[in-house]
Amino acid sequence: MFSFHHVSLSVQNLESSIEFYSTFGFEPVYEWQAEDKRVAIVHLKMDEMLLELFCFADASAAPESSKELATDLPRIGIKHFGIRVADIHVAREALQAAGLADGVEVVEGKTGIQYFFIKDPSGILVEIVQDDRGL
Repeated sequence: MFSFHHVSLSVQNLESSIEFYSTFGFEPVYEWQAEDKRVAIVHLKMDEMLLELFCFADASAAPESSKELATDLPRIGIKHFGIRVADIHVAREALQAAGLADGVEVVEGKTGIQYFFIKDPSGILVEIVQDDRGL
């Protein structure tokens, strides 16, 4: 009856966000813009996952606490989303070569998966995970 449909993000710049998420295989599949250009929406798709990007002309900045994982996790609300990879070390090397993962280290979390975090062009946290638990 129910199935997952999308994750929605508000971003500062659509073009830089589309370029960033294309690194992971997301491709634009739908675009809409208000006549007054105050808001634009783009849907990006990777496999069965949709990523919905909103870009508002009068956007307000996220709170400082959302910019780092340690201060964001205790705050109520959506925290981040994860992109799964087969080999976390190969993924980190590829993202480092692209200038997207400078100085990040792979760690093993309390849930038994290996991961690292990067930020998109708007400063939104994105988790890269290798999950071999077979769940």
